[in-house]
Amino acid sequence: MIDLSNMRHIHFVGIGGIMMSGIAEILLKRSYIVTGSDRDHSTMTKHLEKQGIKVTIGHRADNVVGADLVVYTSAVPDDNIELIKAKELEIQMVSRAEMIGLLMPEFQTSIAVAGAHGKTTTTSMISNILNSSDYDPTILVGGISTNLGSNVQIGDTSVFLLEACEYKENFLHFNHNVGVILNIDEDHLDYFEDLDHIISAFIKFAQRIPESGMLIINNDDYNAKKILSHVNCGITTFGINTQSDFQAKNITFNNEGHSKFDVYHNEELYGSFSLKFPGQHSIYNALAAIVSAYTLAIPLEQISSAMKSYEGTKRRFEVLGKYNDAIVIDDYAHHPTEIKATLAAAKKLPGEKIVCIFQPHTYTRTKDLLLQFATAFNDADSVIITDIYAAREDNTVNIHSKDLVAEIAHENDRVKYIETFDEIVDFIKATAQPDDIILTLGAGNIRDVGEAIIK
Repeated sequence: MIDLSNMRHIHFVGIGGIMMSGIAEILLKRSYIVTGSDRDHSTMTKHLEKQGIKVTIGHRADNVVGADLVVYTSAVPDDNIELIKAKELEIQMVSRAEMIGLLMPEFQTSIAVAGAHGKTTTTSMISNILNSSDYDPTILVGGISTNLGSNVQIGDTSVFLLEACEYKENFLHFNHNVGVILNIDEDHLDYFEDLDHIISAFIKFAQRIPESGMLIINNDDYNAKKILSHVNCGITTFGINTQSDFQAKNITFNNEGHSKFDVYHNEELYGSFSLKFPGQHSIYNALAAIVSAYTLAIPLEQISSAMKSYEGTKRRFEVLGKYNDAIVIDDYAHHPTEIKATLAAAKKLPGEKIVCIFQPHTYTRTKDLLLQFATAFNDADSVIITDIYAAREDNTVNIHSKDLVAEIAHENDRVKYIETFDEIVDFIKATAQPDDIILTLGAGNIRDVGEAIIK
């Protein structure tokens, strides 16, 4: 077992990652010497340098010399020169998730928000509630919260709130006493064998909650409900369509797509809430946040006010601006379920037609979920598919975006492949009509297209 009290200098391999950078900031505030390296400069690396962290661009063996502990991400290959050197020097090494697990026992309450979809939004919603209460939380989000203006906040040791990713079962390193499961879906099939393997991982995540702790779970989600019989801790359910401990009813959307709804607790009215965001998926996220706050005994008035003032996160149904009176919205959706939810939310907005520009994310996801992607775009009036964003992968599965276009065309014949971002921007500028809704979707760099359009 690693004892952080014996550590002085901690080095991060891949420090520019959204979660890695947040952990680095937390440790810096705890007076550790923090250094890091990454392949390229980024907004995150520049921010860390301003905080006083030495960041080296490029991986070199001597970067780890003098470190007491090396932290690495799942994206770093085993043959990384810094990891090899750390082994040679017998420097202790931990993964990003293991590092988070080492920090968690310092806190009275640790809340881990898990699920295939909605983690970043829900974590950001809870953070806004906590910051509207008497708590001074430490927060780690996998995106930039608009209300926080950051992905990290360093508070006291009363509450640690973090987003919990299931990829490679990373969340099984956490020591949380409150766990949230939003939903369970097929994803990350480059690691998981199948859906049963994924469900098994979520069962283990829930079983890490002590008997005195609480599991907060979506009672409408078919796969999530399979968890319930496997845990010994307290359970609080939420839902819309199924009778749950906390249930949203009387849901309405205004002309801008913003929702209002009542929440019933054990079939008695608990409170009324409003959101600035469209879509039923936003209400599920809000329910999880509301229940989490209730579990921490935060007063209803503070919860309601914080939900109303929640401004969202970057790349989650984020309005970038307008071009020719067409609204341009960017969203991180990269899984068929997320695409369907985002398009359903867009249909709640006033507009003439929905133009969806999608950048597939990773070859394996595109190949494994090809048939699901085929039906995900039915709510779009036209669809543009660009090249696959490789991320951490090589194209070993022989897939191309044109294969995806061919499948979508069976369901929606208004689909086309456009290779380059510049060509997409030119096409949109030539065809966009007033009141169109232009969506850029994907987990890569497709946001650049939206920004270029409005410029």
